[in-house]
Amino acid sequence: MRIIGGNLKAKKLHSARGRVIRPTSDRLRESIFNILSFHVKQAVVLDLFAGTGALGIEALSRGAESALFIDIHNGALSVIERNIKACGIENKAKIIKWDIIKNLNCIKSYKAAFNLIFIDPPYNKKFLEPTLHNLRKVESVKKGVCLIIEHSLLEPIPLDFPEYELQDQRKYGKTLVSFLTYIV
Repeated sequence: MRIIGGNLKAKKLHSARGRVIRPTSDRLRESIFNILSFHVKQAVVLDLFAGTGALGIEALSRGAESALFIDIHNGALSVIERNIKACGIENKAKIIKWDIIKNLNCIKSYKAAFNLIFIDPPYNKKFLEPTLHNLRKVESVKKGVCLIIEHSLLEPIPLDFPEYELQDQRKYGKTLVSFLTYIV
């Protein structure tokens, strides 16, 4: 894995062993960031189910202001920390160990409102609905926020959330990437 664009372009990232973490491939990340283009500059990024931190770090490389990485697995948190240090972006990144499915109260105290949110939960575990619900409950998510959700073809975006509007959806093999806007 490596950073695709920005000031950290070609920087190699650490990954975790085993199957607990499923990192977003370089090719898929490149496609996502080509679509996002101008949304990244000066963004305040929330990277949920952060895994290796590749999505949030890619955003920082491309001009995002800051990124908050949240995951519950110790192995993921360790890899994220190593990648942040290796990229020299400690002053722009914060890591929190948290159970996203339970709630997202951990982001209520975050100083800035997020305007770019990456959600990449484990596939086919029914994590999308509780994550979207928990995001709706915190006041750190404002109207116009762009959400990028990487998910399995077998687990579509729940339709019972009128606060989120599907803007675009792309298929990459067995993966869907859905682009939503928070409209409330």
